[in-house]
Amino acid sequence: MSLEALYTQIADCRACPRLVAWREQVGQEKRAAFRNVEYWARPVPGFGDFGARILVFGLAPGAHGSNRTGRPFTGDASGDFLYPALYRAGLSNLPTSTHKGDGLVLHGVYITAAVRCAPPGNKPSPLEIRTCAKWTEQELAFLGNLKVYLALGQIAHDALLGYHRLRKSAYPFAHGSEYRIGERVLLSSYHVSRQNTQTGKLTAAMFDGILERAKRLANSP
Repeated sequence: MSLEALYTQIADCRACPRLVAWREQVGQEKRAAFRNVEYWARPVPGFGDFGARILVFGLAPGAHGSNRTGRPFTGDASGDFLYPALYRAGLSNLPTSTHKGDGLVLHGVYITAAVRCAPPGNKPSPLEIRTCAKWTEQELAFLGNLKVYLALGQIAHDALLGYHRLRKSAYPFAHGSEYRIGERVLLSSYHVSRQNTQTGKLTAAMFDGILERAKRLANSP
């Protein structure tokens, strides 16, 4: 399968009725209220460098972020924190991500999520996470150089463990936790959500440290 065909299949997915209903409801309501606003309102494929050594693995699209723009972590506060950090780390050419076609290029990083549709309350069900794992498998098939999983938040951390059929109790989540999974390393961080960044639970300095650790792991033998 080509990359273009995979992205088309992801964007056309309707496997989870609850997620389909919610993502489309959000888009329809905004289109009705603001005639000049367009919403993607579909599953969001990954974005980035297919030679990446680092996979940034999030939770799910934000209802008014990537569910609107069609690009991971784009259009909301999470992306406003994540993309400047990637730029500071030398992993992108721009400090912002505003929309598809804005000229943003990632270097050595690919971004996707455990679930590719916006879930109500930002809480996908375990079944929805398992269902979306088939897209994780197919996206990862294009990422032959990966060395580091950078999981943003416990749900993303646990979803990667589930994908590898590993017991969560053996690999507990913590900010900065680090585990060897085959030939790759699972490195985890608090999620870059507004709830964490505005309360100081996750600071820019803390996240910069995580990205530097990810870079060192990605470049190690």
